[in-house]
Amino acid sequence: MKMKKLSLRARIFIAMILLVFIASVLIAAVTIYQYNEEATDYHRERLLRKEAAIQRSINLAIRKTTYPVSKENIPLIFKTEIFDIATIHKLQINLYDLEGDLLKTSKGILLDDSINNCLNADVLNALSNTVEHRYVIKNEENGQTFQSSYTYITDEKFKNIAILNLPYLEDDDFFNKERNQLLRRLGYAYLFMILAAIVFAYFISKYVTRSLKTISDKMNQTRLERRNKRIEIESSSQEIATLVDSYNSMIDELEESAVQLATSEREQAWREMAKQVAHEIKNPLTPMRLSVQSFQRKFNPDDENIHKKVEEYSNTLIQQIDTMSSIASAFSNFAKMPAQQSEELNVVHIVKLALDIFNEHYISFITEEKEIIANFDRTQLIRVVTNLVKNGIQAIPETSENPKIEVNVFSDETTVKITVMDNGSGISEENKPKVFEPKFTTKSSGMGLGLPMIKNIVETYQGSINFTSQLGEGTIFTVTFPKV
Repeated sequence: MKMKKLSLRARIFIAMILLVFIASVLIAAVTIYQYNEEATDYHRERLLRKEAAIQRSINLAIRKTTYPVSKENIPLIFKTEIFDIATIHKLQINLYDLEGDLLKTSKGILLDDSINNCLNADVLNALSNTVEHRYVIKNEENGQTFQSSYTYITDEKFKNIAILNLPYLEDDDFFNKERNQLLRRLGYAYLFMILAAIVFAYFISKYVTRSLKTISDKMNQTRLERRNKRIEIESSSQEIATLVDSYNSMIDELEESAVQLATSEREQAWREMAKQVAHEIKNPLTPMRLSVQSFQRKFNPDDENIHKKVEEYSNTLIQQIDTMSSIASAFSNFAKMPAQQSEELNVVHIVKLALDIFNEHYISFITEEKEIIANFDRTQLIRVVTNLVKNGIQAIPETSENPKIEVNVFSDETTVKITVMDNGSGISEENKPKVFEPKFTTKSSGMGLGLPMIKNIVETYQGSINFTSQLGEGTIFTVTFPKV
């Protein structure tokens, strides 16, 4: 599982290092095995050569002797010659009779130990039953390896008269020295190869994944709401080129889809806006029409109350005209994004001024700082605060016994925060995602443009607005924007 979490570049890097390391270990193992095989072959061949040479020397001694050649005369025939032969060939020589009893040895002193003086029955059986009439025993003592060969000694008529035993010590000091020296040299070479492989793997993995990194960065930057650039990579592999072509095709399709989507959204937005404007304008037009029709039916120039009725009629029309004007202003303010102003102002002072227009006694203003300097448009900041406070007032039921709205201003090193808390009816979970959508409102009056307008204003100044609310307990709106 951990390997799956590694990046492609890390996998390539690790794979190349492991490849070199495993190759080095295998080469070292093969080298050790080869040296051991060569040592084994060398000792086997050397023992054969020694055995053949000693056999020739023994045969020569048998031909030259004046004693009758028989197994009883073996100790006499080789009384002194066995020492000369052993000295010449630098190897211990033991002579046994055909029953396995020791007749003569080049050690000079016969051991009284019967085990050493007699051959094992297994050796005699193996020697007589082999085709070559040759038997070799290999054993280890005190960390040293010994070979002991057994062959027959024959007379001139090729009749077996004795058994020749040659104990042979496998001296591997030379081979071990050569092997260790080679392994040490290979170790230096492997170390250099691993270091070179690390550097090589680093640049190879970087080269292989460079194109993928470029594609990844481009994909991370891909956005539906803006124009995305195509990827141009030179001298890339066929697989990378195929991936780039697929990405560029996707970008072209995405660009076309984005244009179509933007056009569709604009058309839909204008249709919805037109419906909303028409709906809101029709609301005051209906009472205006009814008032005019009623005035036409009841108009009497001779009526003594004519002036009073004209005044009432005029007031009704003026009231409806004002409603239509406020509707037009609301849509105008929502549609027009506020321009960025570089006006340095004291946020604490401006918020306090915005709250002065409210007469509700339950509105409180809390701040621990007398001055918080930030860049913001004065009019837009007042509009943000007054809209949030007005929403809080409207969210508190008229039957509430303890209404409360609390406005708090505080800051840290880089940002300013304004919170507006009320203990009103709160916002349901169903309505929370719709709060900042245009036209959404839970009030019997209003067009649902206040909070979307505030959101537009705050985001223009690289800020944000969010809220927390519990149904039946109240809502807290938090406005955050940078000082500069």
